[in-house]
Amino acid sequence: MTCEALAGLMLVAVAAGLMFARFSRPTARVLFSKVAVIAPHDGVPALTLRLANVRRNQILEAQVSVTLVRDERTAEGEWMRRFYDLRLARHRSPIFAMTFTVMHEIDDASPLRNATPSSLAVESAEIVVTVTGIDEITVQPVHARTSYLGHEVLWDHRFADVFIETEDGRLAIDYRLFHDTEPIEPRT
Repeated sequence: MTCEALAGLMLVAVAAGLMFARFSRPTARVLFSKVAVIAPHDGVPALTLRLANVRRNQILEAQVSVTLVRDERTAEGEWMRRFYDLRLARHRSPIFAMTFTVMHEIDDASPLRNATPSSLAVESAEIVVTVTGIDEITVQPVHARTSYLGHEVLWDHRFADVFIETEDGRLAIDYRLFHDTEPIEPRT
């Protein structure tokens, strides 16, 4: 009877520990823009997307990576899925509290330098975005990811301004405008 009681207590303790470990794990809860946009920034075309932290607490040491994945034909004529890491204007933020705009300049070294909407479709291109960081309360790592297919990249568009001025003169973010884009004059 003693062994049975000890086994029962141990089973309850293990089950409670497993349940606590499973449900106490933090989730990233990062909001990604529904589309990515390509528009000039300081005279250079740039791929831009938005992130927002929808947690009540901050994510520390947030790091973003963006990878272009596309199908390419090798010199031997075989199709191969290739991965290209895109160089970002800023890939980390010490404190990710509200929003983070991610930008990749499309210069001569960019894998997107000669891309067009039709070439992205032909190559089955996908832009994969990953975010990692540390939850400031639990000091646990958090991860989030999304991807954009070729038709989810808007050319000659830019994101709408999300900053508004409050009555007391401070800047705030209007998350209702987070996914909105505006067309710009096409390049000539």
